[in-house]
Parts: sequence; C-alpha cells; structure tokens
Amino acid sequence: MRRAILLLNMGGPNNLDEVEVFLTNMFNDKRIIAAPKPIRAMIAKFITWKRKDEAKANYAHLGGKSPIIAHTQNLVSKLSASLGVNVEMVMRYTPPYAHDVLKRLRDFDEIYAIPLYPHFSSTTTLSSFDDLYKAHKELGLKAKIKTIDKYYADRDYNNAIVTRIREALGVDKPEDFELVFSAHGLPKKIIEKGDLYQKHIRANVYHARRALLEAGLHFHKTHLAYQSRLGPLEWIRPYLEDKLKALQKKKVIIYPIAFTVDNSETEFELEVEYREKAEEMGFSDYRVAKAPNDHDYFVKSLGEIYKEMRG
Repeated sequence: MRRAILLLNMGGPNNLDEVEVFLTNMFNDKRIIAAPKPIRAMIAKFITWKRKDEAKANYAHLGGKSPIIAHTQNLVSKLSASLGVNVEMVMRYTPPYAHDVLKRLRDFDEIYAIPLYPHFSSTTTLSSFDDLYKAHKELGLKAKIKTIDKYYADRDYNNAIVTRIREALGVDKPEDFELVFSAHGLPKKIIEKGDLYQKHIRANVYHARRALLEAGLHFHKTHLAYQSRLGPLEWIRPYLEDKLKALQKKKVIIYPIAFTVDNSETEFELEVEYREKAEEMGFSDYRVAKAPNDHDYFVKSLGEIYKEMRG
C-alpha cells in the first residue's frame, strides 16, 4: 500500500519573475473574486498591473522570493522523516501545482491532503480542494483522496503557538506586554455569506489563550485583530492598525494566528510595514512571533492528524 501526504498552501513566488504569476493566479481564482470568468480575468490583469512593482520590491527585500517556500520544504522533510511516508507540498498559485504533483503519484493507493490552513475558508481551504480534485479528475487517478478541513483546536498545534510566543517573549515578563493575535482579513460580505473563517479564528484564539494560561503565561491583555486589507470593501474588524492605536501598553507581541508557515504577510507586512506604524505610534517594543513552521510540535500535530485520517 503506497500512501502520500500532500501539504496544501497558497504558495508564493520562487523568484521575482514569478511575482506576476502569483498575483495573476490568485486574483483569477473564483474563490477570491466571485465574478464571471471574462470579467474576473480583466480584474486580475488590472490588479496585477497595479500591484506587481510594489510586490516585487517587497519580495526583493525578502531575498527575491517568498519565505513560504523554504519553510514549507523544511516542514515536508521533517514530517516525511518522522512518519516514513512520502510527503509533498502543493501550492495553489505557484509551482509546485497540484496537477504536477499528482502526476508523480499515479501509482499511489491513498493520498491524504492536509491544508496548512487550520481554519476553513472558501478562499483558502476550499480553493485548494477545488484545484486538487480538478487535477485528480483530469489525470484519472484511482487513488482516493482524504481531506481534513480544520484543526485549530489541536493540542500540539496550539502548543506550537505557545512556544513561538514564548520565544518572542524571551526572558521578559508577559505582564509587561500586550499580545495581539493577528489574522489575515477577509471582506465582510464573504463572512456574511456563511464563510466559517472568522468563527474558526475566534475559536483558535480561545484555545490558544487556554494553552497560554496552562503554560503560566499571563499577558497584560490579549486581543484579536485583522491585517492585509485591500480595496474599497469593508473587511472584518478590528483592523490591526486600529487595534495597535487602542492598546494601553506600548509593548506588544504580534502572533500571526492565521498562518502556520511564515510568508510575506508575516515577514514583510508585520515585520516591516506594521513595525514602522508601531514606531510612529510610540511603541517602545514591537515584536513579531514566528509561525509554527517546522517546529516539532507542529510536525507532531500534522503526524497525528494523518494517523487519525487513516483511521
């Protein structure tokens, strides 16, 4: 019996030449922009044209590619070694694409697809599933695909969160800091249509807070806010910038609750752009905790999820 695990994520440019590919594919996704295909293609072309230069500059600051690639590769290696199973990463908007990965798995009997999104959303999880099942059908594979759509309550996953926050805190006292769980935002209308993302994010914050208390980490206050807003639509609130302005203490740790793997939204948007804003607001200490990445707790979490999926 040959089994494979697929770790699904949005992806990111492997080099500066792929920035346009990444943006075009993302904004051409019907789960991101719900417009008829011809109109969506025009919108994607316009947004890509408008954002590509700034995006290229941002990725150049990060070394010419998205950090999500190396972090995911490290996670794949560790998970494969711990389970003795073939593990592959599948990216939604940049290589390696689902079609190319599945082509290599023609002779496998079972495929287990685990999104690197602990919270279900039509814009992330469902979009990756759409792409995966489309490729599966086109290739005519016999192997069955098993999936999971959420795991925000998993103990080891939340232990990874606590560990990353503790690393950011270092030897300092948590009571001296505000802790903000920052999640990627979504347009409010997507949530109003029934998307479970915000509900799952709030539930994850609940479990993370419990894990922090069990670990003896008592911050001055903990908060939830949303980042990465763009366009004219109203997005779910509170926005991270507004939350930072409202904090009592001027010492803060940001934890990227929506991400399991660091990417441009964490290593550039939070680390660079929001740091500048925090300094303008008078913060004396601004820190961004790492995502779980390839931490042993997260590797263990994914391993247990795989074993539960097998039954």
